[in-house]
Amino acid sequence: MNIHQSAEDYLEAILMIRERKGEVRSIDIVNELNFSKPSISIAMKKLRENGYIDMDADGYITLKEPGLAIATAIYERHRLLTHFLVSLGVSQETAALDACKIEHDLSEETYEKIKAHALRGLGEV
Repeated sequence: MNIHQSAEDYLEAILMIRERKGEVRSIDIVNELNFSKPSISIAMKKLRENGYIDMDADGYITLKEPGLAIATAIYERHRLLTHFLVSLGVSQETAALDACKIEHDLSEETYEKIKAHALRGLGEV
């Protein structure tokens, strides 16, 4: 699952939009990420070609298994890191922005240690 950060961001956005709206079209991603329609169109074409998404004749986007796995992992990281930063006293808005910055670059080892620490703090481990 070694893909570029931008592809991870697109897949995560698709998952988040799907959770909120139940369906996803390219225009939803344009609005979510504030990118141009041509940029999103090119990105969706690459994601389709690489087997991460499907797009039906009406333009509805679905995550294929490899895309869903990546999106789920990144979204989990985002939520956990946001929660962890908030628990340290960071505002929700800043924590969410910072989580976006670090969710892609954090090593698996460091992420797992943060996750274990955060869950221990919640009494879940």
